[in-house]
Amino acid sequence: MRKQIIAGNWKMNTTYKEGLELLHTLKSNLEPITETEIVICPPFTHLDAAKNIVNNTEIKIGAQNCYEEESGAYTGEISCKMLQSIHCDYVIIGHSERRTYLRETNAQFNKKIKLAYAHNLIPIYCIGETLSERETNQTYTVLETQLREGLSEIALETNPIVIAYEPVWAIGTGKVATPDQAQDAHQFIRNTLKTLYSEAIAQTIQIQYGGSVKPENSTSLLNLPDIDGALIGGASLDPLAFTTIIKEALTLQRS
Repeated sequence: MRKQIIAGNWKMNTTYKEGLELLHTLKSNLEPITETEIVICPPFTHLDAAKNIVNNTEIKIGAQNCYEEESGAYTGEISCKMLQSIHCDYVIIGHSERRTYLRETNAQFNKKIKLAYAHNLIPIYCIGETLSERETNQTYTVLETQLREGLSEIALETNPIVIAYEPVWAIGTGKVATPDQAQDAHQFIRNTLKTLYSEAIAQTIQIQYGGSVKPENSTSLLNLPDIDGALIGGASLDPLAFTTIIKEALTLQRS
């Protein structure tokens, strides 16, 4: 059985003080949980202190992005080597907001994933279609392209990865894919991974759902056969809501 993985993406929220207070609260709420993987992705300014707070716990720390080069004159960017130096565990790559607002490409994400592996970071690779793409029946084409190009020349036989399916039309909008829509997309992703790699590898890869996940809808999503967790935005800033979702995932994992 694949382990459920719940990741909280704080995006550009919380001051340093607010973020550390939130993490202390989550730490006290969530210890000890071992069956479900928990990842917190705070802003870059919090990462080092966040890692120190969760040391000797099961909670992992992830960065929200990285740059596609090892080092150099790239003002304002963060390298995988920098993230490794403060012992980050995960890094989000390809989030829809990077695709939409910053026009980053699958080729860039491919380079980022390769650098993440070079520095012992586990990528959370985000894919998903826009509303117009869904309405014009392009969902499968978009997802397959994002997987093929983003994972080009990457050996998942030896490198761990988490795939996060985030329908762009459901992020921050309050809209959520129906259970049927979510399962259909996740099943397609797993079948595509089977084609790109093998049945065995496809069955081991965790595929998260991301898009307005809240305690009210988490059970119906996490209980689907090809959904292995959630990438959570707004609700991850609410300790009670985030804890509730994780405990629901834990209950499903144990059942």
